[in-house]
Amino acid sequence: MARLSFGWRALILCWAAVVLLLGGGTAVLAWLGPLPAPPVAEAPAEPAATPTPRAEPAIAEAPPAPGPPPVVEAASRPGASPGRPIPAGEEALQDPGPHGPMPRIGPDGRTPIRAFGRPFDRQEARPRIGLVIGGLGMNAALTEEAIRRLPGTVTLAFSPYAPQPGRLLDQARARGMEVLLALPLEPTGYPLNNPGNRALLTSLPVAENEDRLAWLLSRFTGYVGAIGALGPMRGERFAAMLGPYGDLQARIASRGLLYVDPRPGAPSPERAWGRSIDLVIDEPATRGEIELKLRALEALARERGAALGYAGEASPVLIDRLAAWAGTVEASGLVLAPVTALMQRPAAR
Repeated sequence: MARLSFGWRALILCWAAVVLLLGGGTAVLAWLGPLPAPPVAEAPAEPAATPTPRAEPAIAEAPPAPGPPPVVEAASRPGASPGRPIPAGEEALQDPGPHGPMPRIGPDGRTPIRAFGRPFDRQEARPRIGLVIGGLGMNAALTEEAIRRLPGTVTLAFSPYAPQPGRLLDQARARGMEVLLALPLEPTGYPLNNPGNRALLTSLPVAENEDRLAWLLSRFTGYVGAIGALGPMRGERFAAMLGPYGDLQARIASRGLLYVDPRPGAPSPERAWGRSIDLVIDEPATRGEIELKLRALEALARERGAALGYAGEASPVLIDRLAAWAGTVEASGLVLAPVTALMQRPAAR
């Protein structure tokens, strides 16, 4: 029994030693901490993904701020004759007058029509359209806008009452634009419609009207002729007096000038080179009406071979419409022409 006790003791001691060793190892491992994790190969960095744009409502890009329509210059169009600068005047084409120099025919037979007219191809076979714009010279800013934006083939009628027309006339001549003198003649509705203190009136003596005409003709130089209108006033009452009206035309012609009758449908001037207006395009001066009148003017040109329109008062809407329309004329098979390319022989001949 004693042996058994000793054997059991030995076995127990052996297991106790094993337990002690295991417990000690565990304690040591706990003290040392966990083994470091084996290195893991790091995945290569992926390139940053391009963000997918979000679907947004389509927005129309704002157009640039509108500016003035481009100037339609005759020289810029294929086959068109370029506009040369027009001289301001020539001493050989001036006569001394009681109020200043007046136009005259030169010693060599040259006329202001020839000297101050815009070149135009007389062989041009397309129907011709001419435009005379009145009411110029009194408002410098508006006159400058008309000169800058309208084609050089447009004819400008300057008021004799313009305070300082020289600079404006120089700008027009630099673009090769023909100039007319606006003659104030007694209109319908006078004196409510008053053409000014230098107008030719049916009630004045012949000598007084002659002196007023001399004053009018001496207001500036370098013009090809006159139109019997001051803005929207078109001298109907004076023109109804056939004798004085014929004498006026004769005096204009004797100085080498042409004459434009501003009354639509009136006979062609009997005693001067020129023509009458076919259509007034700014009565009323609204955008829609101006465009309708321009289309009607095109139809007249196709029907007759030539047509002349008149606008009595330059205005922003008129200038804007004319500048836009001028760019479509040639595509319509027509050609813009200065007034000297539309004039006719005196009817009396």
